[in-house]
Amino acid sequence: MFSRFSTALSFRQASLRVAKQHRKLYSTEVKQVQDKILTDILIVGGGPAGLTLASAIKSSPLLKHYKTTLVDATPISSSLPTFYEKASSDEQFPFTNRVVSITPRNMDFLTADLNLPLMFNRIQPFDGICISDGLSDFNTLTMDRDSMGYMVELLNLQSSAHQKILELNEKFIDPNEKIQIIDNCKVLDIKSPTVEDNAETNLCSDAWPEVELDNGQIFKTRLLIGCDGFNSPVRKFANIDSLGWFYNKWGVVATMKLECPPFSQIRGWQRFLPTGPIAHLPLPNDNATLVWSTTPELSQLLTKVPAPVFAKLVNAAFLLEDGDMQYYYNKLRQVNDLSNENDPIYSEMIEDINYRMEDKSEHITKFYGKNDMYFLEENYPPTVVDIQDKSRARFPMKMFHCNTYVAPRVALVGDAAHATHPLAGQGLNMGLGDSMSLVKALEQASSRGLDLGQTDFVLNEYWKERYGTNMMLLGITDKLHKLYGSSNPIVTTARQFGVSVLNNIGGLKSLMMNIVSGPK
Repeated sequence: MFSRFSTALSFRQASLRVAKQHRKLYSTEVKQVQDKILTDILIVGGGPAGLTLASAIKSSPLLKHYKTTLVDATPISSSLPTFYEKASSDEQFPFTNRVVSITPRNMDFLTADLNLPLMFNRIQPFDGICISDGLSDFNTLTMDRDSMGYMVELLNLQSSAHQKILELNEKFIDPNEKIQIIDNCKVLDIKSPTVEDNAETNLCSDAWPEVELDNGQIFKTRLLIGCDGFNSPVRKFANIDSLGWFYNKWGVVATMKLECPPFSQIRGWQRFLPTGPIAHLPLPNDNATLVWSTTPELSQLLTKVPAPVFAKLVNAAFLLEDGDMQYYYNKLRQVNDLSNENDPIYSEMIEDINYRMEDKSEHITKFYGKNDMYFLEENYPPTVVDIQDKSRARFPMKMFHCNTYVAPRVALVGDAAHATHPLAGQGLNMGLGDSMSLVKALEQASSRGLDLGQTDFVLNEYWKERYGTNMMLLGITDKLHKLYGSSNPIVTTARQFGVSVLNNIGGLKSLMMNIVSGPK
């Protein structure tokens, strides 16, 4: 369980001060205070959530005049344009291994509302998902819906949002309307000065947060937004409590080459193995992306074995039984040098996998009385023939949720506020939902002449709208992980019954599809 903080957050209503000249200082005016730089909005984190939020703020007629600054620790000003240029001009440019599923609603937000210049030739719509249980044969839940979601590389989204910011900056004449991006720069410290120290701004009794960067700059901001991920410095500064846990599972990701693209319907595939779920999701042409949740030990083995062996293991994981997979895992443990493609254990494994998969395919077709490629395509994913070089990586699985997303002059967005198991594909979708909601709350505040950093009538509106929705998605995903992570015979029997019920009751099935793709 993550550490819990006991310090209570004070929620005080902001009040405007009047300057000596009795001139009202409006919320959009900023000035230099000694060596500190004033900005209306400071976003920490230039990942997909931070850059998308910045694009949304500057695309809003009600918010574009607020001085906005974005800080990121990586060199995004050079790396993102480089990726965008190469990926948009070269159709053979390799896919990256960090790929997410975007719901239709969020895709509309990105394309219709923000008009991001996404590289659509690198985006794959899919029309359904087929879910099976590795401990209960012939028990499959199929959820089909036109344009259920879109598989998008994180770098596609991130670089497109950055490109949009560059386009907006070219259009803005007023320097204050341009987004200032400070990259390759870390946050050293965040503090809240005393009210007396802050009186020179003549604005609000709530002290503006001061953010010190490792380039020597210090920013004072009306609103500090943390889009800075799980280890969020902004969340730590705001002393926001959270609850969560690690699953003692690691996700293995990879970009895969398929024997051929699907002949008819393009869908995603997921199978719940005793060691964790494995997901096989489509990318354009004959490519696919993989997320394989497994034990820490197996994740290390799977990222080190030769690509041909790994491809065979992926195919086997979707077709063979758990006993077969355990046999192969034990074989891997016997290999002295996992990178040695010539180890005889590998050739034995590949030969055995080929034999067992052929035997299982014959058994399946006899069971159903069908023997054609369309039947197999309807029930099993396309065959993986190769793994893209250097595309394999692993990461720890976790779930956590903050008790609130806001504090005085602070808001958390995306992974800074919550993290979930990727089995339902909702992580980034939740973050995009946060961005939409926060922008709406800030627009309402601007139209009413309120201070953007005010908690009671501004930031709390964002938190109240998003917390319940995110909590529901986190809870459902966590329960599914625990349900399908059990090998107890009683639980597996209940799973078989539950899948049968879902397949035959349209309302329940629609509810599950809405979780994956959003309301129709």
